[in-house]
Amino acid sequence: MSFFISDALAEAAPAAGAAQGDPITALLFPIGLVVLFYFFLIRPQSKRAKEHKAMTEGLSKGDEVVTQGGILGKIVKIEENFVSLEIAQDIIINVQRQSIGALMPKGTIKELK
Repeated sequence: MSFFISDALAEAAPAAGAAQGDPITALLFPIGLVVLFYFFLIRPQSKRAKEHKAMTEGLSKGDEVVTQGGILGKIVKIEENFVSLEIAQDIIINVQRQSIGALMPKGTIKELK
């Protein structure tokens, strides 16, 4: 009718007896997303957390470690929540156990000098 506005066309309503679709197939996509999130995000993160916890519990005096901040040092003293690191001769810092990022091979500090 109008030159600028086109006429709206309505679709016919579905018949009353028409099937809406299988509910199992409607749930298949969300279930698939949950499975993908589990295998690509949740599972690897929990695995890394378990490995880090085991590494921090297995620390011993004399181990050479790198903190998450990048400080290389040798463990001098271990307490329940804190570790004392010797980062240079007679320079000792205290860091939390959880801040230990990696365990280094023996002799790493001597190689850097």
